Amino acid sequence: MTGDPYWNHNVHYHRAVLAAVPDGCRTALDVGCGDGLLARKLATKAETVTGVDRSPEMIRLARAQRPRNVTFLEADYLDEAALGAGVHDFVSAVAIVHHTGFEDAVDRLTRLVAPGGRLMIVGLADNHTLMDWLISGCGLPASRLYSMLRGGKGGPAGMPVEDCDMHWGEVRDAARRLLPGSHYRRRLLWRYTLVWDKT
Repeated sequence: MTGDPYWNHNVHYHRAVLAAVPDGCRTALDVGCGDGLLARKLATKAETVTGVDRSPEMIRLARAQRPRNVTFLEADYLDEAALGAGVHDFVSAVAIVHHTGFEDAVDRLTRLVAPGGRLMIVGLADNHTLMDWLISGCGLPASRLYSMLRGGKGGPAGMPVEDCDMHWGEVRDAARRLLPGSHYRRRLLWRYTLVWDKT
């Protein structure tokens, strides 16, 4: 989105996250909120937003720019007591699922979603097949172009980073098994999106 303080591959997909927010969303939760950039955008689409991150430094940065309808919590989303269960109309998790075992992460995220609510995951995966490598290669010129147009890749210093331990096909198959009816889409800039509606 234009006007962002920095651009990177995760920020690039904020527009897709915002487009997935259900109409009339009352409560939104951004898991792994980092410096709060996406949570602040979600504040224009939901009545109240909670951003949660286990990094004290990220939460400190997030609280420095906090709209009235946003709360930032230093907590681990895997902790049942921290966020409760089944209370959020929309839950976003951008580049966070691979920091934990996929099955454990998805299990917890789905329990955070209220009945009738929606979960949106933007995730990373590793290349495994020749097709994986070809698709990833197509992202290189696009990434360079966006980087030039948006002022280069960046983000807050100290953002936690983890390597992926699943490849694209494994994520797709696990999503079909764990999130029946979900919509998985592999994206150009080394990300996938996964949207699931809770009945």
